[in-house]
Amino acid sequence: MTIGALLVAAGFNLFLIPHQLLSGGLSGISMMIGYLTGGNIGLLYFLLNLPVLLWGWFAVGHRFIIWSIYMVIASTLFLQILPVVKIAEDIVLGSVFGGIIVGFGSGLSLRYGGSSGGFDIIASIVTRRRDFPVGMIIFVLNSLVIAILVFFTKNWDLALYSLVSIYTAGKIVDIIHVRHIKVTAFIITTKTEELLARLLTHPRGITIIKTKGAYSAAERDMLMTVRTRYELSDLSKTIRSIDPHAFINIVETVGVIGDFSKPKD
Repeated sequence: MTIGALLVAAGFNLFLIPHQLLSGGLSGISMMIGYLTGGNIGLLYFLLNLPVLLWGWFAVGHRFIIWSIYMVIASTLFLQILPVVKIAEDIVLGSVFGGIIVGFGSGLSLRYGGSSGGFDIIASIVTRRRDFPVGMIIFVLNSLVIAILVFFTKNWDLALYSLVSIYTAGKIVDIIHVRHIKVTAFIITTKTEELLARLLTHPRGITIIKTKGAYSAAERDMLMTVRTRYELSDLSKTIRSIDPHAFINIVETVGVIGDFSKPKD
């Protein structure tokens, strides 16, 4: 989280703010207000995030919001500590690399259970109800901020360069934050009961399919479960610790129709 906050602040102060570019979301709105009024962008970023964090406390979960509060506070502090220096003289390089750094920082925070605040929280709320990529949700919401920038400044160049930065950040977030990417694991094992005892503690459903080896004619159970790519490492470790000889086939899932979590009954 601390590294993510440092990267977000570095992307702002070293690449975007020196060129008067926006990062989008609440941070972009704080930048816009700061550019127009000369206000402290870091402080504005913190104040604008407070109501969204409060909403997320009730809509998302306390652990996620606690880490997000930490991320926002750390980002605010780093914004005060890091100087505003123009690293890239070319505005195109500033927008692209600013987006990469901000996206990497935001993606890290999302991957490890928090967010950089603002539209990240809104996107996380949406993805808990709909199977959409976080980065693309953030991109759509941030496009509205760019529209506001064009409306007030009439400067299409800054708006388009800012859009490049926002798009780049969104793509980087989707590369790092993989919770929305689904995979299906087919597990052939002789230790069905032991595996079920461990795997059914996770809120994902499991289907048991009876199989028979074509070569050995041995009967086995095949467990089918859909997980996110983020959960795949823990799943593999759990299976290997119980049945080192289990055969695991993992395929990427295009989509899931129905309840993705484990049935309650």
